[in-house]
Amino acid sequence: MQPNRYTSLCVALAAFVVAMSALRTLAAEDKVVSDERELIAVLQSDAPKADKAITCKRLAVFGTANAVPVLAPLLSDEELTSWARIALEAIPGAEADQALREAMGKVKGCVLIGVIHSIGVRRDAGAVAALAEQLKDAEPEVASAAAVALGNIGSDPATAALAKALNDTRPAVRSAVAEGCILCAEQLLADGKAKDAAKLYDEVRTAEIAKPRRIEATRGAILARGSDGIPLLVEQLKSADAGMFKIGLSTARELPGREVTEALAAELGGVAPQRQALLVAALADRNDGAVLPAVLKAAQSDRENVRMAAVGALERVGDASCVPVLLDVAAADNAELAVTALAALAGLPGKEVDAALAGRLPQATGKLRGVLIEMAGRRRIAAAVDALIPAADDADAEIRSLALAALGATVGQDKLAVLIAPVIAPKNPADTEAAQQALRTACVRMPDGEACAEQLVAAMSQASLPAKSAILNILGAMGNRTALEAVGAAAKSDNPELQDLASRLLGEWMTIDAAPVLLDLAKTAPEAKYQVRALRGYIRLVRQFTVPDPQRAEMCREALAAATRDPEKKLVLEVIARYPSLEMLRLAVEAGKTPSLKTDAAAAALAIAEKIGGSGDVRDLLVQIGQNPVKVEIIKAEYGAGTTFKDVTAILQKHVRDFPLIVLPSSSYNSAFGGDPAPSVVKQLKVQYRLDGRSGEATFAENATILLPAPK
Repeated sequence: MQPNRYTSLCVALAAFVVAMSALRTLAAEDKVVSDERELIAVLQSDAPKADKAITCKRLAVFGTANAVPVLAPLLSDEELTSWARIALEAIPGAEADQALREAMGKVKGCVLIGVIHSIGVRRDAGAVAALAEQLKDAEPEVASAAAVALGNIGSDPATAALAKALNDTRPAVRSAVAEGCILCAEQLLADGKAKDAAKLYDEVRTAEIAKPRRIEATRGAILARGSDGIPLLVEQLKSADAGMFKIGLSTARELPGREVTEALAAELGGVAPQRQALLVAALADRNDGAVLPAVLKAAQSDRENVRMAAVGALERVGDASCVPVLLDVAAADNAELAVTALAALAGLPGKEVDAALAGRLPQATGKLRGVLIEMAGRRRIAAAVDALIPAADDADAEIRSLALAALGATVGQDKLAVLIAPVIAPKNPADTEAAQQALRTACVRMPDGEACAEQLVAAMSQASLPAKSAILNILGAMGNRTALEAVGAAAKSDNPELQDLASRLLGEWMTIDAAPVLLDLAKTAPEAKYQVRALRGYIRLVRQFTVPDPQRAEMCREALAAATRDPEKKLVLEVIARYPSLEMLRLAVEAGKTPSLKTDAAAAALAIAEKIGGSGDVRDLLVQIGQNPVKVEIIKAEYGAGTTFKDVTAILQKHVRDFPLIVLPSSSYNSAFGGDPAPSVVKQLKVQYRLDGRSGEATFAENATILLPAPK
């Protein structure tokens, strides 16, 4: 069968893609080769050493074996040796290894130490014999560098050389040799040679070396043995040496296995009392179920620090079985322990914990009852609601307060009335604030906010004035449609207190839905102060919330029409300038017909024109507001205060257009002018300018709109 034309086309396209990919790869390779040649040429030239240093750094990216012969001589140059090493450490291949090995026999002092370090970085196994010789160098720093390099290489010959030198070498180098041995042991452990690693760790920790190295080796010896390292771990936990005890604690967190956990738990009582709390914390960090019995037992210790550590740990390792112990601690007289126990109870995971707490609540008495009520609220245990309801009428004021708070966190829509009742008609006036807060908490979290708001509105009809105010505040926090209608109605009521509260709540409303209610109130509120408050709330919505441009422009028009005072009209002009469009420009021009608004309207109009461009319609509108295009020249501009002024002429000149309004990139002068020339002092901007050739001067307060007055 002959392939059809479509199949042939696909094959051709695939071949083309492969060819293009190959070409791109070749081009990239050619570019790298070209870059390397250019860099090598720099090193071979008489370029300054600073240029050669940067070139070495670039060869770490582009360099190959071709660059090694040029880099190798630089290893002897004290100024360039470090830069050459950067490249040689990164260049793959035996050539770089050979160059570093050869340099080791030619250089001395700090340069030699650096070369040895680079050999260690490259883990050059071929350098082991030479490095072993360097262990005998008269300079302790050189011998120490060789020891660490051998440790980084970590091969069998390197390990043998270090092990031999551990006890033979001089004290000044022994710590570095021990470090190298530890590095080799880590490599052995990573390679699955745990027994060999443990043997080497033991040699280090029993040698005459500095304590930090002995501590490191002890940790490694324990981990290398696995569960067989438990006796050595316990030995450190019982050690009189604080450093060994600390490494025991940290290793107790690292060594895996349930067997280890059980062994550590069994030793809990055997360590010094003052250390038991620290071991409890370490056990808890193992996140092993075998820890729980030991921690529970420690939570009942007669030593307060141990109990504190154990109770705190139960939050991480505990389950429902811990509830009785934690409740006992939470209900005891030790306030600090009680706080820790409460936090643990609140943090215990699982529905079983909720069930255990809820099941104890109906029969609980005294302090324990208060603890259980608090936990029901903190854990939001819905099953506890039936037991919480009678507690809200308890004779004990503290129990009532706790129960109300817990009901706020747990009660459902079906039983919301139990929280509405103490707000509408409180049996205990002292509970009023707690009842109101509980109702607010419940209402805000209800999934059906509209139904919840309807219940509140229905309850308001029989409520006292204080209760109505409380419910209005809750409705304001809920912020849904039903709540908005109720608050709007209260704002137009005949009660001054409700008018004041409702108008304030509407002014703070956080959805655009409140706009029509606020606008209506701005026109019809019984008192002027409420009209102003409502209008300002309306303007805030126009300014802050996202609405389509035509709607925002219409809202600004409505606000201007409703405003009876210049301060509110100027606020609208600020919004108009903030959202530039041709329609907003028309509104600014219209507002400019009022003499007291002319300056602000002109500034808004010019700001809009700057942003939307100078079309014919824009120019015509600016002419209507008295703003013809002019030639603006900034002669001199200074910003500051007193005798401290900064020349900002060039910055101002950069932002000049065809109008006397200058719009800076930031509303903050300090930001726009690159700093504060006189901190903590009110500053001024002084400008000398020409408009169409006529000279003028003007001074602007800090952060004021820069609108250059027409020269007289």
